Amino acid sequence: MNSNYKVGDLIYDANIYDGMNTHIDDLLFYKRWLPKNKDTCILELCCGTGRLTIPIAQEGYDISGVDYTASMLEQAKVKAAGAGLEIEFIEADIRTLDLQKKYDLVFIPFNSIHHLYQNEDLFKALRVVKNHLKAGGIFLLDCFNPNIQYIVEHEKEPIEIAEYTTKDGREVLIKQIMRYESKTQINRIEWHYFINGEFDSVQNLDMRLFFPQELDSYLEWNGFEILHKFGSFEEEAFCDHSEKQIFVCQ
Repeated sequence: MNSNYKVGDLIYDANIYDGMNTHIDDLLFYKRWLPKNKDTCILELCCGTGRLTIPIAQEGYDISGVDYTASMLEQAKVKAAGAGLEIEFIEADIRTLDLQKKYDLVFIPFNSIHHLYQNEDLFKALRVVKNHLKAGGIFLLDCFNPNIQYIVEHEKEPIEIAEYTTKDGREVLIKQIMRYESKTQINRIEWHYFINGEFDSVQNLDMRLFFPQELDSYLEWNGFEILHKFGSFEEEAFCDHSEKQIFVCQ
């Protein structure tokens, strides 16, 4: 990725990541869109530590997971082995991936496209999806719906966003502050980490924001038909107040 954009190493610490991300609302959504035929092949891009990959594999599906971060994939492999599963995890850049295989379902979950900072990064990733999708296959994608008011409010002072204990016993407190750049559409987020009661570090979490009509057009320009656009994982209609943009494409 362009060196002007950053995601801090601690954010990709597998135990800290897993401790913070325990929700399952997105998992329930993705499970609803799994093919009925379990002989199909599924590809998850930006799979992280396998938070979604592993429970989908437990349903009996042939799913492969791709991620750019080796430490996340190491955690995913350990978790899969502990669950008695054989899952193909691949370390790769989703902008250049070429598995020489096509899949019935491809998905990019958990706001991951916000780390595709320039339009060309996104377009390359969408071409990768298209090249790996069978004719008639489904592409699922979720990301935030930009909320400028929320960003402005969080520019004023740090706000506590998470407090939890990791699997390896660390007490973690995270405070967040952000600054939005209109020119680049980058939300420059800082997470201030306190571990075991003491300040540890400031970690960057830069995120490119995609506005609704913009993202709709990008998908269509890259050859996707938007079958559904939801505003939540409960499949509510997308509207002004939707927190999410969730796409079902073909």
